[in-house]
Amino acid sequence: MAYPRRRYLYLSRLFPAISAISAAILLLFVFISFLAPSPVEHDHIRRTRTIDDVAEVNRVPQVLRVPKSGRVDSRDLWSTKNARFYYGCSNATSKFAKAVDVTKSNRYLAIATSGGLNQQRTGITDAVVAARILNATLVIPKLDQKSFWKDVSNFSEIFDVDWFISYLAKDVKIVKDLPRRRGHAWNPYTMRVPRKCNEHCYISRLIPVLAKKHAVMLTKFDYRLSNRLDLDLQKLRCRVNYHALKFTNSILEMGAKLVQRMRKRSKHYIALHLRFEPDMLAFSGCYYGGGDKEIRDLAKIRRRWKTLHNPNPERERRQGRCPLSPEEVGLLLRALGYDRQTHIFVASGEVYGGEATLAPLKALFPNFYSKDTIAKQGELEPFSQFSSRMAALDFIVCDESDVFVTNNNGNMAKILAGRRRFFGHKPTIRPNAKKLYRLFAARNNMTWEEFASKVRTNQRGFMGEPKEVRPGRGAFHENPSSCICENSEAKTIAGSVKKESGKGASPIKKDVDTAVEEDQNDDLEWSDPEDEDDPTIQQGINLYNETSMDYDNLTDEPDMNELLSD
Repeated sequence: MAYPRRRYLYLSRLFPAISAISAAILLLFVFISFLAPSPVEHDHIRRTRTIDDVAEVNRVPQVLRVPKSGRVDSRDLWSTKNARFYYGCSNATSKFAKAVDVTKSNRYLAIATSGGLNQQRTGITDAVVAARILNATLVIPKLDQKSFWKDVSNFSEIFDVDWFISYLAKDVKIVKDLPRRRGHAWNPYTMRVPRKCNEHCYISRLIPVLAKKHAVMLTKFDYRLSNRLDLDLQKLRCRVNYHALKFTNSILEMGAKLVQRMRKRSKHYIALHLRFEPDMLAFSGCYYGGGDKEIRDLAKIRRRWKTLHNPNPERERRQGRCPLSPEEVGLLLRALGYDRQTHIFVASGEVYGGEATLAPLKALFPNFYSKDTIAKQGELEPFSQFSSRMAALDFIVCDESDVFVTNNNGNMAKILAGRRRFFGHKPTIRPNAKKLYRLFAARNNMTWEEFASKVRTNQRGFMGEPKEVRPGRGAFHENPSSCICENSEAKTIAGSVKKESGKGASPIKKDVDTAVEEDQNDDLEWSDPEDEDDPTIQQGINLYNETSMDYDNLTDEPDMNELLSD
């Protein structure tokens, strides 16, 4: 009987323990069930998260909000500081002999220019100086009619040839054609000089040839004269470029009409040399987010130039070698303080991407014009088949603008920058592309106020102020420092007025917003598509039926960093 009793006691103790454990498990199950979502709820969460994930992927980045008003500071948007203290001065010194006293009767220099209108303009200017160095008579230059631009115009159809000859008569003797020789047309001896040839270079290379042949034709005459010359020769360059080279009356009259129509629309206007044509983008090796189509389109154009390296778009853009997109140009100008009521004249050829590419710029500046939109029907017909004459019209409207904005560092940009310095330092804005690249890339991560402030900081030294560029730096046509004089009297008067008014004894700034040295060293040059050498020259074919000599034969392939866009 003892055994069953003990068993009974054991079981009586076991049952409560099992019950307690079971109750605990049941409570745990109920608790877990309460916390766990139902199958329907779980599916809802899963689908919600999936939708959220898709939304995150497709979420549009924050867009920089551009305010309607444009003024961001108190500066005058339409003039440069201290411009009144400088003026253009190109008169010869008393040491510069008259042409009649130094010109040799049996020396003739002819040149064949290269490229578009503005590249040819640099060649013409330098040819006059080269003739003076050689004490030779200059034959009216022969314009390039075979390059990319394919313009058959001759010198007298673009420039006033009689004015050109008469204005420079005291400096260089100029004739329209070579005289006949023994009753026959005189074919000059053809040759080429190295790039940036200085006075000694011209004298040593050409005088012996002129002594024997008496008439020489210099081919592919672009950038064949040094930037560093004697003061009087530099001033002669300025007299040619800023006074002697005058467009024909028909071009001047049409250009004046276009300027007048811009002035009727607004007291002030900006001229923008956009330079966003397909050939320019292809040549630059840059990429603007157009996907496979853009890559294919531009690669096809690049095949025209066998010497171009394979592009690295990211590196080119990082180094500031890419033109800004039209939208970026618009953001730059708005950040500098120009509001959407500002009138803009655009000098440009066919824009890559057409109206879709221009739309963001037009949204920022609705008052958007070109010579085609402000000319009356039929007015451009006499010019439309000639690229150089059309370029001359753009040149006039840009030159007369209150503010000129260049989107590259090509020939038209350089010549107009130098010209505007010479004639009163009118504002000329050059985008500091190297610094702006980083800013544009991060623009959606900052407020408009931050963006605009950084743009203004980065643009110091790139606004066309006096002495932005140190004398001797860059191309002479862009920085004609030898032809810019200080108005000491105006500086003295201004200093006295400041002292009398008690507004401080701080002196007038010598250099205003001078560009940072690293940026000056980064002056960038865009090459140009029309600058391939004439194949007949490359193959050594003599166009003038006489033996030719090419001192540049070891480097006959054009230097793409020297040949700049129009």
